[in-house]
Amino acid sequence: MIKKLSNYFTKTEMILWSVSAVLIILSFILFDRKNYLTLAASLIGVTSLIFNAKGNPFGQLLMIIFSILYGIISYSFAYYGEMITYLGMTGPMALFALISWLRNPYMGKKSEVAVNRLKGNELTFMAVLTAVVTVIFYYILEYFGTANIIPSTVSVTTSFAAVYLTFRRSAYYAIAYAANDIILIILWILASMHDISYISVIICFIVFLVNDLYGFISWRKMSERQQKGY
Repeated sequence: MIKKLSNYFTKTEMILWSVSAVLIILSFILFDRKNYLTLAASLIGVTSLIFNAKGNPFGQLLMIIFSILYGIISYSFAYYGEMITYLGMTGPMALFALISWLRNPYMGKKSEVAVNRLKGNELTFMAVLTAVVTVIFYYILEYFGTANIIPSTVSVTTSFAAVYLTFRRSAYYAIAYAANDIILIILWILASMHDISYISVIICFIVFLVNDLYGFISWRKMSERQQKGY
C-alpha cells in the first residue's frame, strides 16, 4: 500500500503531505491536547487536498467526512456560519463533485478527472448565484447570532465559489479555496483570542492554504497535459 502511494504521488507531494501532517500534529500537541476531533478533521482535510491536487475523486470523499467534522468543531465556538456552510453546502456539494468527477474521468482513468474550462456565460452565472447565496446566508447567520458575522459571510462567498468550481472541474477551484483559507485563518485567530487551543485550527488552515496553492499549480499542469492528449 505504501509502495503504491509512493509511486502514485511525486516526491514533492509526499514531502508536502508529510510536512503538513507533522505541523498539524505538533500544533495539536503544543496548543490543544484534548480536541482529538480537531486533529482528526485536520489530518483528513489535508489528505483530501493532496488527492484533490491529483484530480482523484477519493479526495472528494474525504472532503465530505471533513465537512461533517468541521461543522461540529464550528458549532463549538458558535461559528454557525461555518457550521451551516460546511454541513449544508460544502459537504453536499462535495458529494455532487464526487459524482461529477467519477462521471468525467480522463481517458477512462478513474483516478484522474478530466479538467474543464468554464466559458464566460457560466462564469457570469456563477458570480450572480454566489452573490444571491451570500445575501441569503447573511440573514441566516444574523438570525442565529453568528460570531464575527462579516468574515463569516465572506467565508460563505468564497466557499460557495470553491464548491461550484470543484463541481464543474475547474482548476480555479483551488484559488477559491485558498481565498477561503485566508478568511478562515482570520476567523480562527479571533477565536483563539478567547481559547488558545484554537491555534491548532489556525495552523490547520495555514497548511490548507499552502496545499490549495499547490493544487492550483498541479491542476494547471494537468490541464496542459490533458490538452496535449497525454
